[in-house]
This record gives sequence, structure tokens and C-alpha cells, in this order.
Amino acid sequence: MDIGLAIRTIRKQKQITIMQMCEGTGLSKGFISNVENNKTSPSIATLESIADYLEVPLPYLLLSPEQRMNVVRKDERKETTAGSGQVKVQHLTAKGAMRMSIVELPAGASTGVNKHAGEESHLVLQGRIRAEQCEDVEILEAGDSFSWNAIVPHEVTNIGEEPAVVLIAVSKELDLDHLWNA
Repeated sequence: MDIGLAIRTIRKQKQITIMQMCEGTGLSKGFISNVENNKTSPSIATLESIADYLEVPLPYLLLSPEQRMNVVRKDERKETTAGSGQVKVQHLTAKGAMRMSIVELPAGASTGVNKHAGEESHLVLQGRIRAEQCEDVEILEAGDSFSWNAIVPHEVTNIGEEPAVVLIAVSKELDLDHLWNA
């Protein structure tokens, strides 16, 4: 945990000088410098004063870098295929137990029947699909959404004549490659 770096980064992003921060918090220049350089560990009360001045929640200062926002640029997305190579999966982002991906199914393609731990939520972005889970069968089109408990066998099939694109969020610690190969 690098609290000092977090404080310095926020201060600089907000274009606040150390002197302004001294005036706003009542802390000395040397103390703030030592905090920002991780040479001293401030009390919770002092951190709360700094957080208030910087207008950020105190817990934000305590997050480790891997607990903060995770950004994946469009050109940096990992792409895999599933099924017999027909289903294209773009891995958008992951945070803790949550994973998001965009799945593209060519006309007539199917994920095959799958089951795995976790829950899934889907948003059809393009095309027309059939979502099946045991006795539940739904035809969905662009703009429609659905969710299910993924431990129950399920299958998604593109029943349209154009590619279907589906945004999927999965909550469970698993690699999305297993989503289509379970």
C-alpha cells in the first residue's frame, strides 16, 4: 500500500501545491512531504483530514493499486475463440469475482451446453439469439437482457442471419475461457 503516492498523485491531479495543502489541513510542509514520500505513517485522523481536503473518501487512500480502477483499452483486449473456433470472445475487464466479455456468434453458431459455478447476466447488443436453460427457452433481440444461475445447464444459439453480439457479465472466480468450454 502506497498511501503517500496516492496522496501526491491526487494533490497534483487537482493542481494543489504542498503549501495550499498545509494551509487547508493545518499540517506542516515537512510532515506532508514525509507522508508523500512514505517516510512517516499518518494517523487515521490525519489521513481523514487529508482526504477531506483532497475531497476523496478516506478508504480510497487505503486501496492498493490492484484494488483501484482497472482499465483495458479496446486495442489491448484479449481475444479467444470457443466452440469449434466459431465463437469469438473479447475479454473486456475483470475485477475480483466479476468478469465481462463480448461474445460474437456467427449465424447458426452455438455455445454448446455449459454449466459452471457462478451467475451470468447478458445483454444482446446485436442480432437474435435463443437462450435455453433446461425448460426455459427465450428468443431475445438487440436490447433484451437476461440472467441465470450458471450451475444449471445452459446454451445460447444465434438464430438470426447476421452475427449476434452479446455482452456478458459473470460473477464467479473463473477464467472466461471456461465459460464456453465447461
